[in-house]
Amino acid sequence: MSDEEVFIGSIDQGTTSTRFIIYDRLARAVGSHQVEFTQFYPQAGWVEHDPMEIVESVRICMAKALDKATADGHNVDSGLKAIGLTNQRETTVVWSKSTGLPLYNAIVWMDVRTSSICRKLEKELPGGRTHFVESCGLPISTYFSALKLLWLLDNVDGLSEAVKKGDAVFGTIDTWLIWNLTGGVENGLHVTDVSNASRTMLMNLKTLDWDKSTLDTLGIPLNILPKIISNSEIIGNIAKGWPITGIPIAGCLGDQHAAMVGQSCRKGEAKSTYGTGAFILLNTGEEMIKSNHGLLSTVAYKLGPKAPVNYALEGSIAIAGAAVQWLRDSLGIISSANEIEELASKVTSTGGVYFVPAFNGLFAPWWRDDAWGICVGITRFTNKSHIARAVLESMCFQVKDVLDSMHKDAAQKSDDKTEGTEFLLRVDGGATVNNLLMQIQADLLGSPVVRPADIETTALGAAYAAGLAVGVYTQDEIFSSGEKMKKATTFKPVLEEELRKKKVDSWCLAVSRSFDLADLSL
Repeated sequence: MSDEEVFIGSIDQGTTSTRFIIYDRLARAVGSHQVEFTQFYPQAGWVEHDPMEIVESVRICMAKALDKATADGHNVDSGLKAIGLTNQRETTVVWSKSTGLPLYNAIVWMDVRTSSICRKLEKELPGGRTHFVESCGLPISTYFSALKLLWLLDNVDGLSEAVKKGDAVFGTIDTWLIWNLTGGVENGLHVTDVSNASRTMLMNLKTLDWDKSTLDTLGIPLNILPKIISNSEIIGNIAKGWPITGIPIAGCLGDQHAAMVGQSCRKGEAKSTYGTGAFILLNTGEEMIKSNHGLLSTVAYKLGPKAPVNYALEGSIAIAGAAVQWLRDSLGIISSANEIEELASKVTSTGGVYFVPAFNGLFAPWWRDDAWGICVGITRFTNKSHIARAVLESMCFQVKDVLDSMHKDAAQKSDDKTEGTEFLLRVDGGATVNNLLMQIQADLLGSPVVRPADIETTALGAAYAAGLAVGVYTQDEIFSSGEKMKKATTFKPVLEEELRKKKVDSWCLAVSRSFDLADLSL
């Protein structure tokens, strides 16, 4: 079969938009489409999506991408072998099996409405904030799905009754989409993959199954949870009524895990994805490493039912690109996101301004949901270029915080692959087109940053997983990064070490000023 006759589709469902990309055998995009959808902010710190709008965005993207590929002469109808799915993680949906309708809006991963539930559990459970870390690798935090599910059970009228009747089911966005894609109320499949399940607080990282002790402690019934599967296997076929039908869904990964596969990250290699938030993952191989420096232990990927599981250390940053959106949409300092590079380039420094984007608290390595966003060091000299540059620096400082913690954790293992070698941070995501951002990142890290030729590696990772399951790709092809690295752009640090240290110290001081602000009067 020639390369031109083989295609893999990839659904990339993110926090603000959905994409469908069609790749050929050589992983070249032959058709794509993107649709933005609405984010709702009912109260300060609350973030929601309409699950039905997300489903419709997938439908539109599929149809448009297929039309574009066909118009360019590609025979996708006969050559499409499988579809992969990657999604925003932790975002929580509960819906009715009988009607197919959500019982409440999707509660988005960055939503902090569950902070009071977190405080209550920390006080009641003997292990406090780290009570569940031994089983799931995660601290008690507003970030994870289990706490959002508890809020839904406690606050949505009729939900508990629907659970008792066996009609209500839970899922993250991957589960919701697969259920709809495979038939919905007509025997849709209720499944999730190990990477998404590892972000719920409910999966045992060693057994890769729902943890009975955790479910009992939180009072969450097992029968509302989906079946856990690997990241690369034939899950089921797309049902009638979709633009593409009868094609197997054969890959499913949370977006950050998909990016690891798309970036060909083996043991000892790390990547950072810059999107709405920023997410840094270090592949620790088949060994799960427990962090002592504020990171999460999680599944990296399991590429097949019988394949070994790779684990990862992760640092999650709630606000990265979202801060640029804030400058655009709330302050009007820029009219489009790509303007920030030019504006920030008008000054050579922030003029002593430090911006801490704790819009929804701070995630790794601080884990402070009582932190609120601040901008410090403002003087009469400060202008909007200084603010713009401080916003870019805030992303890079947060990534450095996480990577410093990763190096500390990894250094405790004698087999650390990065020890004694130059560390390279692989980067991806829409914000990485900003050359100034990438140079700032290299300067603050004091080590090179490598940007691939194709920065949209989440969609590519899902396509690889699906293609692997149906025999289009081999693992050797997926993880052969030599040719990819040749086409990459490398940013090398030029900032003097003494200035780097001073800036980092100032950043840490600014972060400390953001603590204990959650009770400020509105």
